[in-house]
Amino acid sequence: MSKVAVFGSFVVDLMARSPHLPVPGETVKGSMFKMGPGGKGFNQCVAAHKAGAEVVMITKVGRDSFANVALDTMTDLGMDKEHIFVSDDRETGIALILVDENTSQNEIIIVPGACNTITDEEIKSIENVIKESEYVLLQLEVNQDANEMVVDMANRYGCKVIVNTAPYSPVTDDFLSKAYMVTPNEVEAEELTGIPVSDLQSAKKAAAYFYDKGVQKVLITLGSRGVFVSSDGREEIVPAFKVDAVDTTGAGDAFNGGLLAALAEGKDIWEAVRFANGLAALSVQKLGTTPSMPSREEIDAFLQSTQ
Repeated sequence: MSKVAVFGSFVVDLMARSPHLPVPGETVKGSMFKMGPGGKGFNQCVAAHKAGAEVVMITKVGRDSFANVALDTMTDLGMDKEHIFVSDDRETGIALILVDENTSQNEIIIVPGACNTITDEEIKSIENVIKESEYVLLQLEVNQDANEMVVDMANRYGCKVIVNTAPYSPVTDDFLSKAYMVTPNEVEAEELTGIPVSDLQSAKKAAAYFYDKGVQKVLITLGSRGVFVSSDGREEIVPAFKVDAVDTTGAGDAFNGGLLAALAEGKDIWEAVRFANGLAALSVQKLGTTPSMPSREEIDAFLQSTQ
């Protein structure tokens, strides 16, 4: 199994559930509140770790009680904490998550805090991690200049870069040209390419946009419909597993973490996507983001039961 890394965000999730999501000016009485670890980077890393990957998390937190949510979780899961940077000036990030308890749809506001202030010196200190990794997975929740430094470092050492283009933020053609793989959802794909993605043909057009920028493989997640995969001339939608969703908040992160773990094991892209779909299907049946990530045993049992 190859070593891999996740460079990205940690935030504390502050999640409330209610009968419906409020419209502007409306106050809705909620039914439940829960606080826990989150952030796209952290969620994806935990998903990969629990799926069996040898993965290093690289992020930044504040010197506050919310930081302990990350550190305690990593201790409990037996994860390496060596590359968690600490800011004396900025607070640990938070995510405000509103979930409709009837539809499982959600609205999220991210305040990235400390993980939006990763410095050049901190990036330089992770050089050996990137050098030893076959893949590094990034998102767009941290300061983009840090992402760009990591991508340049990865390219220098032959480490393949996977960019989960979430949450949407404009990126340069130069940045995309250095990515081995991109994994937007259909909304992010449209925002990046200008092409509404609604079916196989429109997904192919969006993939062509990324190929023109130099990306080698394109995955577009389509929610309950599955994942569009474009790799080496083969383009298909891999269907999602049908399950009763309780909370879809961390589904994309579960998928990306599962994908990273499967690729680290040497699975081909099609096997990796099926594995990642299984991980995501299990995650949406539980509340929360990081806490909903399944174990390897659960993933294997689920995939075995669906054959």
